[in-house]
Formats: sequence, structure tokens, C-alpha cells
Amino acid sequence: MSTVLMVVSASNYWTLADGTRHPSGYWTEELVVPHRAFRERGLNVVVATPGGVAPTADPASLTPEMNGGDEAKVAEMRAYLDKISAELAKPARLEDVDPATVDALFIPGGHGPMEDLARSEDLGALLVRLLDDGKLVSAVCHGPAGLLSARREDGTWAFNGYRVTAFTNVEEGQVGFADKASWLLEDRLRSEGGVFEAGEPWQPYVVVDRTVVTGQNPASSEPLAAKVIDLLSVKASS
Repeated sequence: MSTVLMVVSASNYWTLADGTRHPSGYWTEELVVPHRAFRERGLNVVVATPGGVAPTADPASLTPEMNGGDEAKVAEMRAYLDKISAELAKPARLEDVDPATVDALFIPGGHGPMEDLARSEDLGALLVRLLDDGKLVSAVCHGPAGLLSARREDGTWAFNGYRVTAFTNVEEGQVGFADKASWLLEDRLRSEGGVFEAGEPWQPYVVVDRTVVTGQNPASSEPLAAKVIDLLSVKASS
């Protein structure tokens, strides 16, 4: 059985350019949809956070307004969170994860990762090890902020030259945060050496480059999870 390590932000806020702490955390769809897909395919899913802190769902991610007005979808996501509440309440400590036990790593978004995972030395070291070992690394929406933590001993970014996607500047502007953020994820990924690609705003878009799989936005959660499952199946059969 392959193991997917789901690294979730432990932050319940995102610091804006003016110092304001905006309530945040993980984006529910981006955690629920892949978690459920992985489990349904019989994969072992381990949730880990910095310090083993119970993660917080971004309040906005559980409103009908941010889910296309679909109240049934929100109710379904709440029900799934209740189903996995025990593991979310006591996640593994990211610092204690043994890379040898991980077959794939996945980072859901929400603005939380921009607060803590983007500068987590423990996540960075784990990512470098997994990348060098040929393990799958995946992230969706703001989750690729976590990839920024991956530095080699010479200070270079481990994902330099990789094709990636993430929540775009256009999408950030459309939700009203582009002018409030202290930095934008698309800009940072580009400046660090990522070959940034983008699809249409709010439409599913997934980029695969070698063993790295990234998705642009919440709608990309399902196809990204499906791609990770397919790639794990290929690796298992090879």
C-alpha cells in the first residue's frame, strides 16, 4: 500500500502587507477531495502539520458563496471533515516524518501555507529528500507555496527549472487580495526559477513535470488527485 503524506498548514491566519492577520488555514475542498480520492483507491493517507498542530479550515472555504452557491457541496465537505475529525485533531508532527515511509507528498492550499509552510525548514528538507529519491511531490492552489521552502545546501531552490502552476495573480486579484498581500505566489514561483504555467481562471489546470504535480486552483483538486493516483500506480507496477 502506497503512503501519501498530506502536509497541511498549521496556521489559522495569513499576514497581509499592512500587518493584519486575515483568518485563514487550509482550503476545505483542496483537502477533502484529494483525501477522499486517495482513501477510495486504498492508499494510506497520513496528515502532518508543523508541530503536530490541529489544522484549521479557512472559514471562507465552507461558505456557499465560495463554492458556487452550492450548499449541498458545503454540507458534503462538512460531513467528510467530521468523518476524518480524529486524524485532523491529532496529525503527525511534520518534524518526525521519516522520508523512507513516504511514496508521495501532497500539500493542499488555502492562504495558510503562505504563512508557515513557505518557510518551513523541516518541510524544505523533506521535499529535497523526496525529490532526490524520485518520490512524487504534489500541491494545489496556494499549496505550492510550500515548495518555496526547499533549499539545497548551496542555497538554490530545489525546483528551479520545473514547470509548475498555482493560484494565479489574476485569480488573487479576483478574490480581492492581490493588492493586500505582502507577496503573490505566482510572482515568487517565477522569481525563484519556476517555469510558471496557467490555464483559464477558476478552471481545472494541472501541470506534471517529472515527479512534480501541481494544480492551479480549487477546481484542480480532483484532476490533480487522479494524476497522483495514476502515477503511483505506474510506479507500483514498474
